[in-house]
Amino acid sequence: MSEIKVNKLSPRSGTDITLGNSGTDFIVPSGAAISVDNAANLKSSTLKDSTGAVVISKSGTTVTLGASGDTVSVAGGATLEGAGLVWQTIITASTLTAVAGNAYWIDTTSNTCTITLPSSASNGDQIILADYARTWGTNKIIIDSNGLNYQGEDDTFNVEYNTNGQTINIVYSGATNGWIPLDDDDVTEAPTPPPTQKAIFGYGSTGSYVSITNLVSNSGVVATDTTGVGTGRGFLAAAGYGGDKAIFGYGNTGSNVSITNLVSNSGVVASHVTGVGTARYALAAAGYGGDKAIFGYGSTGSYVSMTNLVSNSGVVASDVTGVGTARYALAAAGYGGDKAIFGYGFTGSNVSITNLVSNSGVVATDATGVGTARGYLAAAGYGGDKAIFGYGFTGSRVSITNLVSNSGVVATDTTGVGTGRDTLAAAGYGGDKAIFGYGYTGSYVSITNLVSNSGVVATDTTGVGTGRGYLAAAGYSTTA
Repeated sequence: MSEIKVNKLSPRSGTDITLGNSGTDFIVPSGAAISVDNAANLKSSTLKDSTGAVVISKSGTTVTLGASGDTVSVAGGATLEGAGLVWQTIITASTLTAVAGNAYWIDTTSNTCTITLPSSASNGDQIILADYARTWGTNKIIIDSNGLNYQGEDDTFNVEYNTNGQTINIVYSGATNGWIPLDDDDVTEAPTPPPTQKAIFGYGSTGSYVSITNLVSNSGVVATDTTGVGTGRGFLAAAGYGGDKAIFGYGNTGSNVSITNLVSNSGVVASHVTGVGTARYALAAAGYGGDKAIFGYGSTGSYVSMTNLVSNSGVVASDVTGVGTARYALAAAGYGGDKAIFGYGFTGSNVSITNLVSNSGVVATDATGVGTARGYLAAAGYGGDKAIFGYGFTGSRVSITNLVSNSGVVATDTTGVGTGRDTLAAAGYGGDKAIFGYGYTGSYVSITNLVSNSGVVATDTTGVGTGRGYLAAAGYSTTA
């Protein structure tokens, strides 16, 4: 083989230097960075810029654009082809660990599916979940955001989708809002607050006003009396707020008051807070909006329909002008996941009218009453998104109940179960169940009646704690 050794090649004229003849290769030996084939193709496993930084590299069958810390951009007007999400085989299992950059057909024909998202994500990471068999309405999917936020809420919130034919296209936006669905119809589906696990009965009258409380476990077991905190009173109301806490408010101590007592997520009652709004008694309260509460109606000496909203930090707002028929001795509960309903009561005679409350705390005008008109009843949420009114006084004490659908429709009377009584209280517990407790039968009692997640009321459970009436109850804690 002939060999020519030179330090430099320069053109005799012009600027071009031709190496080899047409149809032949000019090859840089092993150890050099590049080669050029006979079609003038530049060959290299690594292309670097003028500073020596890697621009393109290839290892095996993997081609990498840029290096760590670089931004790889597609020029305006250009189209990137051949890239995108990778569709996976159909998922029929009850669990899935999702990977960013993948799209999944989720077949829930036989079971629900819990989908765990990545524990770490970068801005722009994308995952698609699609209802393969149009069965999500029967068997839903549950998304575990695995420590990251989902639509701005932390992963204690429930993210569930239950609409047939739905497709969820989520993109990670950063730590503040986390994963966000791109489609508007997904936004209304999730997230929802985690379910309430425990409950608390508190205050009331034994013949004199007391402030004792009784905690209820996530299995519906009522604990013995806890020494009262705050001013003893009756005719008050209570509701959950903040996702896992509760508030007792208003009532009568011998005179009407508007004081409140906050309850921590461990069931500890705080000393009373100076009242806000008009002092009144025999009112009702319920949670709404996922993490807020509303007190409403009652008597100041005359019947009123004013309301007071409670923020997700437990701050009570000043009076809102009342809507609907003024009355007292009514009840209220949450329904539909984020709304509330006030119902029944006494206006000079017993009534069964109801007033729905939107997820922004706006009270609607009267809805025509359904079921037996009565006062001094109780109400609670059950089943995750429904409610139940129960017991009360019609002229005699009754145990009839009325179920409320997740759209706020009140059903006709269900034959009563358990001892008829009035001035009792009720609350949700165990995530999807409810409990009625205490009240007056002619004497004060502490019996309770559990309500299943399908709205069935059980027979009496022997009372625990001090028998009393005119008390209040609320759910608290998302920890079982």
